[in-house]
Amino acid sequence: MAFKKLLASLGAGGASVETVLTEVNVVPGGVVQGEVRIQGGSVNQAIEGLSVGLQARVEVEGQDSEYKQDIEFTKMQLGGAFELQAGGVHAVPFGLEIPWETPITMIDGQALRGMNIGVTTELAIARAVDSTDLDPINVHPLPAQKAILDAFIQLGFRFKNADMERGHIRGTRQKLPFYQEIEFFPPQQYRGINQVELSFVADEHTMDVVLEMDKKPGLFSEGSDTFRSFQVGLNDFQGTDWAAYLNQWLSEVGSKRNWF
Repeated sequence: MAFKKLLASLGAGGASVETVLTEVNVVPGGVVQGEVRIQGGSVNQAIEGLSVGLQARVEVEGQDSEYKQDIEFTKMQLGGAFELQAGGVHAVPFGLEIPWETPITMIDGQALRGMNIGVTTELAIARAVDSTDLDPINVHPLPAQKAILDAFIQLGFRFKNADMERGHIRGTRQKLPFYQEIEFFPPQQYRGINQVELSFVADEHTMDVVLEMDKKPGLFSEGSDTFRSFQVGLNDFQGTDWAAYLNQWLSEVGSKRNWF
């Protein structure tokens, strides 16, 4: 399935840009392929640069408020400067690698609310403002990530929300300037937990799985956050019963309330 987006006319010459993605469904570590097509306007125009990248809209916590910020987390130049002839067409194919840490935006074919990731196209024209555009992509989980997500569902957890936050998770292999949190409501048997936040931080071999469990307050104690993390090989995860593995930790934290 191809996804097309047409930018408005650029500069006095009226050039336009169309980005066509060959396939919008990708996985971390994969490649999104497409083609950028530049249509010349009524006059020749000097093109100073053309690039594509990946952009995410993330949450940033300020001192007194939260706000959204667009972060471009990978970028690739497509050739150098050239002159676009009036009425001419310049087509440039590309294959843009998806970083292993890229947050997932789809689970079992359903879009995760709050996820906004796409391919940016930037065209720099002499004496005109740089033009950019965003073509959304669907990032599906790796098999190892899906195994963990399936285990949460098997244990009775319900999806609450997902977000991307600027910052770093200590003790992980994280390289991107932001990370994803997938939030779940727990079932009744984990009655001491308000919610669980799940984060994946992967490279080409292994991923860190980070759980943040929000414990309910007790009669004489405040609520607290408990963290657990472990590593999962991307190619040797099949031999573990992940539902049983997670249940051990979750039961320890949330099977009963700490009243004191």
